[in-house]
Amino acid sequence: MTDKKSSLSDVRERIDSIDQQIQQLISERAGWAQEVARVKGEGLSAIDYYRPEREAHVLRMVVDRNHGPLSDTEMVRLFREIMSSCLAQEDPLKVGFLGPEGTFSEQAVRKHFGHAAYGLPLGSIEEVFQEVAAGHADFGVVPVENSGQGMIQVTLDMFLTSEATICGEVELRVHQCLHSLQGRLEDIKRVYAHAQSLQQCKTWLRINLPGVECIAVSSNAEAARLARHADDAAAIAGETAGRVYGLKTVAQAIEDRADNTTRFLVIGRSLFPPSGNDRTSLLITVNDKPGALYHVLKPFADHGVSLNRIESRPAHSGKWQYAFFIDVSGHINDGPMQAAMAEMGEAAAKVRVLGSYPVALP
Repeated sequence: MTDKKSSLSDVRERIDSIDQQIQQLISERAGWAQEVARVKGEGLSAIDYYRPEREAHVLRMVVDRNHGPLSDTEMVRLFREIMSSCLAQEDPLKVGFLGPEGTFSEQAVRKHFGHAAYGLPLGSIEEVFQEVAAGHADFGVVPVENSGQGMIQVTLDMFLTSEATICGEVELRVHQCLHSLQGRLEDIKRVYAHAQSLQQCKTWLRINLPGVECIAVSSNAEAARLARHADDAAAIAGETAGRVYGLKTVAQAIEDRADNTTRFLVIGRSLFPPSGNDRTSLLITVNDKPGALYHVLKPFADHGVSLNRIESRPAHSGKWQYAFFIDVSGHINDGPMQAAMAEMGEAAAKVRVLGSYPVALP
C-alpha cells in the first residue's frame, strides 16, 4: 500500500511539473503574440492580426504531430483556445451568429474562433450578413448545409446581393435533444424548433409524439426560450440551449441520422492567401446557350480541379434565370484554377469568387 501511495505521489508531482512547463510556454507564446502586434504597428484591431490561412497551417501541424492518447479533435480544440486567447489580448474578434445564446451557430463560432472571441447573437442569417458588411462584426458564422437536409437556401441567396466573402468553414456534429420544463414526454402537446431541426427529427417525432403540433421558429435557442414558459411545450435544441434556458432533457440524440452534421461558413470582408489545403466557392451565371454549363465546368476537369458541389438558385436578375454556386478543391491563386477560370470564356456571363478558404479541420 505504501509503495502504491508513493507511486501515485510521484505521478502527481510529475503532472504538476508538466503543468508548470505548459503554463510557462503558454505565457511565452502570448508574449510573442504581443511581439507580432508590436512589429505590425500600433492602432490595429484583432481583425488586422487574424490570419485564417496561418491558423489552419498551425492546426494541421498539431494534427500531424498528434500520436494520442488525446484525439485530433481534442488537440485542435486545445490549441484553438490558446490561439484565441493570444489573439484577444488587446481586442477580441467580434463574430456575429444566428442567436439567441445557445444555438448550434454559437457552438460553431466557439469551435472555429475559440471562447476568447466576442460572440454577437443576431436575429437572422440576413442580419449576420448585414452586420459583417457594415463593419459592426469582424466576421459572421452562418449555416449553409446539413448532411441530411441539404443546402440552406437563405444563406445561398444572401450571396446574390451581399458582397461578403467566405473566409472559412466549420463542420459541427449536431446532436438534437428534446427539452421541456417538466421533463415528461406525456405532458408535451406542442414542439418548437427550427424548421431544419424538425426535418432532422421527423421520424423520431412521428413515432414518439404522434399528433403533437410541431411549430417552426427562427432558431432552436428561440424554441428553448419559448418552451420554458409553458408546461405543455417542448423544444428541440442542443444540450447547451437546454441548459441555458433551464429546461430538463426529455430525450437525447433524437436526430434521424447518426451522422447528422451541419456545415457552417465563416464570412468576412477580405480574401486570404492559400493555406495549403483550400476550397474555393464560386458564383457563376451562364449565358442562355446550349451546353453553357458544360463549357463552364469542363475546364476544371481538363486542369484536374475537383468539383466538390454544385447548387442552382434563381438569379434574381430575371425570370427563369439561374445562378450556380460551385465549390472546387484548391485556392483561386493556384495555377490549375487560374487556367480553368481563363478557359471559361463566353460560356459564363458572370463569375464571382466568393472566397478561397481552409478546408474544415476536425
